[in-house]
Amino acid sequence: MKKSSMMKRATSLKPITNIEINIENLGFDSGAHLLVKHGLGQISAFDKIEITGQSPEWAAQAAAWCRQHGHDFHTLENNRAVITKCSDKKQRWDRSSATSSEVLKSPSLTLGLAARGAQVEIGGPEFQFKLNKKSEVWSTNSAELYQQAITAQWNANTAIDWSQPQQHSNLLENAVVQLMTYMIENENAALIVPARFLGQLHPHFRETQALLAIQIADEARHIDVFNRRIELYGKSPALSTAGGQASLKTLLDEQDFGVAEFLLSVLGEGTFVDLLQFIHRFAPDIATKQFCLLAAKDESRHVSFGMSHLLEKLKTNPEFKFQLKRSVLARYESLISTSGLNEEVFDALIILASGKMNPEAVASGFKEVQLLLQEMKDGRRVRLERLGFTNSEAIEISSLHTRNFM
Repeated sequence: MKKSSMMKRATSLKPITNIEINIENLGFDSGAHLLVKHGLGQISAFDKIEITGQSPEWAAQAAAWCRQHGHDFHTLENNRAVITKCSDKKQRWDRSSATSSEVLKSPSLTLGLAARGAQVEIGGPEFQFKLNKKSEVWSTNSAELYQQAITAQWNANTAIDWSQPQQHSNLLENAVVQLMTYMIENENAALIVPARFLGQLHPHFRETQALLAIQIADEARHIDVFNRRIELYGKSPALSTAGGQASLKTLLDEQDFGVAEFLLSVLGEGTFVDLLQFIHRFAPDIATKQFCLLAAKDESRHVSFGMSHLLEKLKTNPEFKFQLKRSVLARYESLISTSGLNEEVFDALIILASGKMNPEAVASGFKEVQLLLQEMKDGRRVRLERLGFTNSEAIEISSLHTRNFM
């Protein structure tokens, strides 16, 4: 009796386990493996299927395919062969991350770039992702913050009115240009720090990966907008000081992700939210008012992730709090010989708040800047207390934060 070109179960009174497959003239290089895979899927480990084929070299191709997939292969007479199914599919596939919603505490480095929940073939390369522990990078609200960021994305071409002619004095314009110059170098640091860690992050933590990526995009947009504002009325960038650059370099030099998030987001970007709101309040033109408000909202999300991540890290490792405090002290000591905030930036803030150059206006502007500095210090204290520092510790750490703001 002629065998079917597809599959036929052997008939017997005992439980049916063996399957016969006739692949006819179909080679393993042209799809025969699909018939065999389907047949193997119908039987249990150690059961057998019998194959008959007419294609040249089909047996050699089948043997190679079986070696690759861990099955035993034996040739028989009359263009026939027997395949014994391997004992356990897990010999080939790593199911350690069985679902896309399950976040492992320490995913294997051999999971590599695979989607979370994928069955990864064993024997692949081991990727050197330094940030491969959930406790190092995780925040339960990362996905929520990412969705908020997606919704809040803005286009500088349409969200900002660049058409307004200059209606304020050159004194105020120069102050704005100096502030924008200062903001750019700080945003460069705020872009580079998460970008560096993003390349070290295990893709298994996709929510954190997505959030860092969009945070980088936020900073790139801010840098673009600040540059456009400098050039809006024909100016060029102003001054950048060695002290300011030295302060920012300490952020780039930090190797610990948690400490970097603390210094950059909780202390630095949190302080920058206050600064952006101050510039929004006193800006002499509509464009600056608009983008400072938008940028402040972006920075607030960055602060939220830093806070959430550190709160979760401190739950499992309360001693990490002492490392955070030491990092601020070490940074303070390394910068103690620098001049701190660029004098031109400080003066620009006073001029911006003053609006005019007369004693009464300058006195008012100076007072507003002093209030800003206190507001920054109080904001840092509040965030530090939320992280579990005592009031006295928070006041001390806040006062030791870099005079360069970021």
